[in-house]
Amino acid sequence: MDEIQWTERPELRDPLLVCAFKGWNDAGEAATAALGFLTDSFDATPVASIDPEEFYDFTAVRPAVSLSEGRTRVIEWPANTFRAARIAGAEHDLVLFQGAEPSLRWRRFTEIVIKVGRELGAHMVITLGALLADVPHTRPVPMTGIGSDQELVERLGFERSTYEGPTGIVGVLHHACAKAGIPSASLWASVPHYVAAAPNPKAALALIRAFEGVARVAVDASDLEESAADYEQQVNAAVASDPEVKSFVERLEQTIDEIQPEVTPDQIPSADAIARDFQRFLRQRGPNDPR
Repeated sequence: MDEIQWTERPELRDPLLVCAFKGWNDAGEAATAALGFLTDSFDATPVASIDPEEFYDFTAVRPAVSLSEGRTRVIEWPANTFRAARIAGAEHDLVLFQGAEPSLRWRRFTEIVIKVGRELGAHMVITLGALLADVPHTRPVPMTGIGSDQELVERLGFERSTYEGPTGIVGVLHHACAKAGIPSASLWASVPHYVAAAPNPKAALALIRAFEGVARVAVDASDLEESAADYEQQVNAAVASDPEVKSFVERLEQTIDEIQPEVTPDQIPSADAIARDFQRFLRQRGPNDPR
């Protein structure tokens, strides 16, 4: 059986391959929620998938069973799906890949991801990730950006990774990109470890905004902004009802406020930059977009 199952091979304009994985790299399901939002926002259509048979221990990542038309039992296997989105008015189209962190053969799995991206013309890989951290839900979501390309590092103020320790499929994918000579960027949102609610729309929104800066693609995230505001209100109410948790969050707020650098004038986007972003958004919407 072929590891790659193609639906179509669309012609895309200098696309970016954007990836998110369920599992270890997806605290609060923020990364997969962000990628799902991009998929829905740009009406991305499936173009290929990776057969899961060789990459999963199905006792650890179990398939699900459902009923079709109330009678026929259907097995739903772990999905690893590539979708294509044509972005009118933007510099690039997108290839959006959402999968589950595999149990087996990570090197082969990442080779396949890169192979599909190359066959669709992708010139860069962007991954979305989220991690649990000692951060309060009441403050802006801390974001970390890591880039392999020096121009990208300098343009966006990213850093080269100096992390040493356990890694997930995202780290292995970026290593494979480096070996293949493909520029890559990794965006990470920090999720409060004391909030069990998933998905976390506030962290997903932060990933979307960081993605816009890297991809130079404008995203209408008004629905996600509303969800993030509702989420914060619900968490506020839950925290207020528990004195111990409330005290813990206040200590986190004090800590983050002490280490948070003040915003200097050179860190505020210029009027020209804001105008360029707004013009990009209008080009993508087009004259007949009712939104």
